[in-house]
Amino acid sequence: MSKPRLLSPSRVMRATPGQPGGGRDRYALVDKAHEAIREGSRSFAMASALFDTKTRERVWLLYAWCRRCDDIADNQEMGGELGSQKNKQDRVEAIRVLTRRAFEGQPTADPAFDGFGQVAAEAGLTKQMADDVISGFALDASDWQPRTDGDLMRYCYHVAGAVGVMMAQVMGVPDGDDDTLDRACDLGLAFQLANISRDVVEDAAAGRCYIPANWLVEADLEPGEHAKPNNRFALASLMPRMIERMDRHIAAARLGAARLSFRQRWAILAAARIYGAIGHKVLDRGQNAWNHRVVVGRLEKLWHVAASFGEALINRPTPPDPMPYWKREMLLPVRGW
Repeated sequence: MSKPRLLSPSRVMRATPGQPGGGRDRYALVDKAHEAIREGSRSFAMASALFDTKTRERVWLLYAWCRRCDDIADNQEMGGELGSQKNKQDRVEAIRVLTRRAFEGQPTADPAFDGFGQVAAEAGLTKQMADDVISGFALDASDWQPRTDGDLMRYCYHVAGAVGVMMAQVMGVPDGDDDTLDRACDLGLAFQLANISRDVVEDAAAGRCYIPANWLVEADLEPGEHAKPNNRFALASLMPRMIERMDRHIAAARLGAARLSFRQRWAILAAARIYGAIGHKVLDRGQNAWNHRVVVGRLEKLWHVAASFGEALINRPTPPDPMPYWKREMLLPVRGW
């Protein structure tokens, strides 16, 4: 009995050639990314509308990847309610595999990852940049919690500061312009500090705590107990420290924004004002900050957009005194070990 013949002799089999976006239509990827940012972050969606067309589309593609990675890691949809937290490490590995395929130009069957492959090819994003971000999801998957200030800021680097660096490269900042990339990292750090202050009670309900253990000890709070209603006054006492740090990083980020084109500068300053407003609302509300989720309404966002227009025109940012203590070079993971 003869053996069945292969449909194609193995010697002529060829690997699928890589193409940016995995071969998908770029405009379709941009449309899906725009849909993701409108649903996932109204604040950033409004700020991103101020970019020029090329930058705006690339920012959307990068945002969609970040949003999709976050959803896969937390087993949720568009930042909504968390699903089962079983197999967390497997989900992070899936993110790594899909991201690697995106860099190789291979189709992933997920428009967010295909879109990331597209923008990575266009803007020169590297695998190391993506790995820095994915490491933040890996920290959450290991049930990690910060013990010190340095732990907090390294986490903020991985989940947001590293994204700021990628955003800067998407806007055309060259890889060798370390000072401007440092300022982009500052903006990401500030955004995450605002998010942590706003979401501390929601995070606690999910078994997470991003306030350093040494801060909690100083306030006589126990991890896991810090967000309970009877501890809200003590919890609020930690927010001036958190928001002061946020403000200092925002002020440093403005120095980098000053070197961008006008429309890029306007968009970045608008986003900085909107996220800064979130942090200050938490601060102003004290122990009542977590009774209802802090939001910045549409009219207030428009006011920040208008104010940032004037700020972008004048373009004379005042450096913080002193500059932030935590610098990107102190937060970068050790390479080559």
